[in-house]
Amino acid sequence: METEQTVLQRYSAYLQISPLVLILLTFLIAPMFVILLYSLYKFGPFSTQVGVFVIENYVRTLSFDSATWSALADTIRTTAITWAITLVLGFILTYYLVFDVIQLRIKIFLFLLAVVPFWTSGVVRMIAWVPFLGKEGLINGSLIGLGITDEPLQFLLFSDFAVILSYVHVLTLFMVAPLFNVMARIDLRLIEAAKDQGAKGWQILLYIIIPLSRPGIAIGTIFIVALTASDFVAVRILSGGTSGTLATAVFNQYAQSRHPYSAASGIILLVILLLFVGGIMRLVDIRKQL
Repeated sequence: METEQTVLQRYSAYLQISPLVLILLTFLIAPMFVILLYSLYKFGPFSTQVGVFVIENYVRTLSFDSATWSALADTIRTTAITWAITLVLGFILTYYLVFDVIQLRIKIFLFLLAVVPFWTSGVVRMIAWVPFLGKEGLINGSLIGLGITDEPLQFLLFSDFAVILSYVHVLTLFMVAPLFNVMARIDLRLIEAAKDQGAKGWQILLYIIIPLSRPGIAIGTIFIVALTASDFVAVRILSGGTSGTLATAVFNQYAQSRHPYSAASGIILLVILLLFVGGIMRLVDIRKQL
C-alpha cells in the first residue's frame, strides 16, 4: 500500500508546477480565450451580436486595405529603427560594463543606474520628453541660443523622431539585460588566447564576442520587437497623429466600440509576433546556448 510520502513524491512535480499553471490559466489563457471569442462575434449594424459567430472580422482585417498597409508599414519601420538603435547602444553599453569596467561594485552600480528610469511610469517617461522637444523646449532653446538655428526645429516633437526617441529611452535596458547576462559568461581566457595568436580587436569582436552574444541579442530582439509593435501609448502621445501603427488601429477600433474588429486585429498582431519569435528561436537555440 502506498504511503502518503510515496504519493507526494509521485505527484511532486505536478504540485510544484500547479501555481504557475494556475497563474497562466487565469491571466493568459482565459483572457486570450475571451479575446478570441469576441473576434468571432458578428458586428453590425451598430453593435456586437453576441452569440452570432462569423469569420468576416478576420477576412476584413486580412484584406489589407490602404489604411492597414499604411499601419503595417509604420509598425515595421518604427520597430526596425528602434531595434537597430537599441541593439547598437545596448551592445556598446554592455561591452563597456563587461570588459572595460574592472571593479564588480562599479559594474553593479552602473547597471543599477541604468535601471533608475524604471522607477517611474513608462507614460511619465514618455511625457517627460515634451518639455525637452517642444518649440520652446530645452533643446530648441539651446540651439537658438547658441545660434545654430534661427527657428525651432519642428521635427523634434509630434513626429516619428519623438516616438522612436522615447522607445530607445525606455527599451534600451531590455537589450542590455540579456546581453549583459550572456556577455559576462564569455571566458576571458578565450580572448587572451586570441590576442596571443595575433588577433586584432575587430577580429575578436567579430569572431568571438558577437557570435557568443547571439542568445542575448536574440532575447533582446524579442523584447524590443514585441514591446514596440504592441505599444500605442507613445504613438498617441508623441506622434501628433502623424503615424498609426497596428497597435493604434486596434485601440482605435476598441475606442469606437467595434470590439470584434479590434479583437480580430489583436489576434492577427499576436500571431505575427509569435511567428517572429518562432523564427528567432529557429535561428538561435536560446535554451541550448544559455
